[in-house]
Amino acid sequence: MSFEERLGSHLKRVEQELTTAKAAAVKPAGLTVPQYAALFVLDEQPGISAAELARRCLVTPQTMTTILRNLESAALIERTPHPLHRHVIETRTTPAGRKALDQADERAAGVERRLAAAFTAEELDTLRTLLARVSESLTNDPILKSS
Repeated sequence: MSFEERLGSHLKRVEQELTTAKAAAVKPAGLTVPQYAALFVLDEQPGISAAELARRCLVTPQTMTTILRNLESAALIERTPHPLHRHVIETRTTPAGRKALDQADERAAGVERRLAAAFTAEELDTLRTLLARVSESLTNDPILKSS
């Protein structure tokens, strides 16, 4: 297959373009895209474990540890032991983290709105369906399951 025929090359290009646009959007808030993603998920699920946060943000636990360390040193999150389970560390945004998230999200949501505006409602539904099919095809690959 040629490069142009490979769907992966098109998916990777679009992923990179989206990441570049979001990086520019969240930079004025002093965040990177992974930091923004972590704050976004933490805002929806305060107290979430670092392992679950890594899964939700699609990064490795080691990468999430670095992201959380950087957010904590910037005073954008606080990490405290769970009141009943001392080995569980709860992570929550601080007021400064919430402010940074709000600033970044306003701009990141603008990227998402511009992206969605390129399609009709029906096309968006079709695109979501097709992307779900791509994901299912890749996650149900028997080659990957046998590794």
